[in-house]
Amino acid sequence: MASTALTGIGLLVTHDAEYAELHDAALVIDDGLIAWVGPAAQVPDADAASDLDGRCVIPGFVDSHTHLVFAGDRSAEFEARMAGQPYTAGGIRSTVVATRAASDQQLTAHAGALLAEMLAAGTTTTEIKTGYGLSTVDEQRSAQAAHRLSDEVTFLGAHVVPAEYAERPDEYVDLVTGPMLAACAPYCRWIDVFCDAGAFDADQARTVLQAGRAAGLGLRVHANQLGPGPGVQLAVELDAASADHCTHLSDADVEALAGSRTVATLLPAADFSTRSPYPDARRLLDAGVSVALATDCNPGTAYTSSMPFCIALAVREMRMTPAEAVWAGTAGGARALRRDDIGVIKVGARADLVALDAPTPVHLAYRPGVPLIAATWKEGQPLTV
Repeated sequence: MASTALTGIGLLVTHDAEYAELHDAALVIDDGLIAWVGPAAQVPDADAASDLDGRCVIPGFVDSHTHLVFAGDRSAEFEARMAGQPYTAGGIRSTVVATRAASDQQLTAHAGALLAEMLAAGTTTTEIKTGYGLSTVDEQRSAQAAHRLSDEVTFLGAHVVPAEYAERPDEYVDLVTGPMLAACAPYCRWIDVFCDAGAFDADQARTVLQAGRAAGLGLRVHANQLGPGPGVQLAVELDAASADHCTHLSDADVEALAGSRTVATLLPAADFSTRSPYPDARRLLDAGVSVALATDCNPGTAYTSSMPFCIALAVREMRMTPAEAVWAGTAGGARALRRDDIGVIKVGARADLVALDAPTPVHLAYRPGVPLIAATWKEGQPLTV
């Protein structure tokens, strides 16, 4: 592959050593990786060059929590919530019915369309969960569809208990940890469980996660979204890569996260869409917790593919600074996936980059809803211009 120099970068936000920035910068891409970073005046020769005319460049967004494989529409549920009806986890079951009825081609095409939206909004790495099939055959179909689109696939058979097992939840856990896990594990890197009211309790969640670990999968947990609960403590106990949502946290939960490798992945679009309290990111950051931001893109509670929207919400509603929010949506997401080759601009990292039509990334929150993505590179290849 030919090398390419990106010059004329007004501000380069590298996230190498936290919030590191370079003014009047340049970088060189070679074979899909970052080969050189430094002052524009010192850029080495490359096979090609592109002048970014003073634009800001940041790492590509890393969306570490999405549910892209589904069928159907839940806009009526959203409308009802906006009229005052509270959210419960039971709405997932309506998507299960539609997902089971969809063909493999329909599931893959719809997830691919959402992934294209994400790329257009600057997201270059996307984790994709199963969780709307909730039968062995439909979870396997979902895992296969996700695997066609991403290397970061999560088995979420333990999303909720499907209707046919409503009176037999422990039998469903046996299915999830037995035949369903065996069918899905070859296509997945992670296993997840919704440990919350209306989903799975601590003992059931532990059983699911331990079975996933035995099958060679990394651990993730939907934790403490709907109320206080055991999810965060369980995630830390089992060294899960991420505890996601973290809306209702005790002091002990915060302390546990701060003393662990588990990232608190915050999903402000879900709180926006459900009119729920926002997590207090400031409390977590001040305690030394690693924080990530993700879209939670799903049909029921966060039907957005936009990381810039989530960054704006985090700054406005969760007391994050713009720099902290951008870090959480890039390097933080990478940490939640236990990756060090994405979410950062440094020599040897994957050349996943976003150029903004703005002088600084502050504009992502300062100008919410405005399409500021001027160009995106994934593994060194330009995707938008």
